[in-house]
Amino acid sequence: MPLRLRESGVPLTVLLYRRPVGAVLPTDDVLVAGLRAGDEEMFACLLNSWSGSMLRLARSFVSTTASAEEVVQDTWLAVLQGIERFEGRASLQTWVYRILVNIARKRGSREHRTVPWTSLAPDQGPTVDPARFHGPDDQYPGGWRAFPERWPSTETEVLAHEVRAAVAKAIENLPTRQQVVLTLRDIDGQDAGAVCTLLGISAANQRVLLHRARAAVRSELEQYFGVAP
Repeated sequence: MPLRLRESGVPLTVLLYRRPVGAVLPTDDVLVAGLRAGDEEMFACLLNSWSGSMLRLARSFVSTTASAEEVVQDTWLAVLQGIERFEGRASLQTWVYRILVNIARKRGSREHRTVPWTSLAPDQGPTVDPARFHGPDDQYPGGWRAFPERWPSTETEVLAHEVRAAVAKAIENLPTRQQVVLTLRDIDGQDAGAVCTLLGISAANQRVLLHRARAAVRSELEQYFGVAP
C-alpha cells in the first residue's frame, strides 16, 4: 500500500493529535478512494475525527487506557490492510467501528483470563522525580523547587473537574453493554440505528440499555450533588 505508517514507536493515537483538528469529513466514497490510493492527508483527517471516540469505545472493553490505545492502533492497521474489501453495505465509520469492537472484545476476553503484567512489575522508583526537590545543601532541603503547574485558579474550575471525574467514574462502573451504548449515543453522538447495527442488538434492547445507563449515571450525580431523587 502506498501509504506508509510511521514506525517511531509512538502510538498512532498520539501522533494524530499533532495535526489540526476540525475539518469536515468528505463523503464515504471520497474517503474510501483516498485510503485505497494511500492518501496520507485523508488518513490523518480520519484519525483526527474518529480516534478520540474509538479510544473511549475501546476503553469500555479493556482494562487500561494503554490497552485501549493499542486496540485503536490495531484497528487502524486492520482498516488500512482491509480497505480494498470494503463493500459499502454500511457506512465507513460503522465498518471501522465494527473492526474495533471485534478487536476490543478479543483483547478484553484475554485480559479477564490473565493477570495484567503491570500488576506483577516491581517498584519502578520514586513517584516524583527527585530533581524537583531542593537538595541537602539548599536553604529548604527536601522542599519543592517549584509548585506543580496548573493549580486550579478558581472554585468553578475545581468543581468542573470534580464533576467530570464523577461522571467518568459513574460511566466506568456501568455494566459493559450499558457503558458501550451510553458512550456511543451520548458521548460520540451516534444515532440509535447506527448503534444497533454496530453492536448487533435490537432497537428495544438498545433503548433499555441506554435508559438503564442514563438512570445509573443520573443516580450517581444526584448523590454527588446531594439532590433527592
